[in-house]
Amino acid sequence: MDWLEKSISKQRNYIKKILSEPLGEIALICSQNWHNRINLDLALIQYLKEKRSHRCRKLYAININGLQHSSNVSDDEFDETIIGRDLSTRPYLEQIDKKYNKEFFLSDVYVDKQTHKPCITALNIIKVNGKIQGYIAADFGLRDLPLKNVDEIQQQTWRQIKGDPSIRSTLFQQTRTLSAMDEHLDEVLDVVESLMTEQGIFHIKLHFSSSRATLWSCEDPFRYRIHVLNEIINPEVCLAYAKLKYPDDAYIPSNLVPKVLKTFKALRDADETIYLRAASLNIMNGFVGLNFSCDGSHYMPAEEFLTKDLNFWFGDGTKEIANDYEIQIE
Repeated sequence: MDWLEKSISKQRNYIKKILSEPLGEIALICSQNWHNRINLDLALIQYLKEKRSHRCRKLYAININGLQHSSNVSDDEFDETIIGRDLSTRPYLEQIDKKYNKEFFLSDVYVDKQTHKPCITALNIIKVNGKIQGYIAADFGLRDLPLKNVDEIQQQTWRQIKGDPSIRSTLFQQTRTLSAMDEHLDEVLDVVESLMTEQGIFHIKLHFSSSRATLWSCEDPFRYRIHVLNEIINPEVCLAYAKLKYPDDAYIPSNLVPKVLKTFKALRDADETIYLRAASLNIMNGFVGLNFSCDGSHYMPAEEFLTKDLNFWFGDGTKEIANDYEIQIE
């Protein structure tokens, strides 16, 4: 199970924990009023008035055949015109496995057609005299639930993502055009190395083809800065950032930063057709991001990135370039 699945699973378990008890209470109320629809509606309205711990967007009962058994009830709505509506094809009903007779069920997250916001539906079985009669369903907008920080860190795994097919189809009809950044790349990389290892820049993206750099600072991580070539090439740009100790919790050590940057340059120069258009490094999660002229993208741990020689990316014919950049080819 990867980090995303773990995060979703933890959040779902938390939602179940906070909703299972109130849904059980409402299911008991429904069982006591199941055969009197008017009393059932009144009981649902009364419950919402008395208990408002989590704002329910809609509360309604469904019979065992998937037909709506009660009105729609919420703080803002009472609609009895939809009684008898067929809900049997709703995904959350189709997902319920009646064999296991689970009391409480939580649907997958879906986008509500009215609000266009992510929602989730909680259901609880309603029993009368020990026999299942249907379900009480409660719709919640995710924004109305107290979601918690599940604190799962994305795993350090290599991901390759294909880009625009139209770009790939014309790949061999293009060649690299030397950019202004290419002509001053050593100077740019020297400045960037200092900014990352000494002045609190934790994430850098270099756009080689368009000659610009995007920087994220530890002191102000929610806002990025864009520097065009004449700014990022000038060592005085360092005066715009405070001197900061290299973060103790950085995922990669500071001595790997210049090695990663040097390899960026090698990938940029290695081939005139398949070449690096943009590259990023984040020292806090240790990820390198690469975007090539074929519009393919790679995201991988910096340590793994540094184990890949140029033959890995481009095949034979790159030994001479690798030697120029002191990159080992086995």
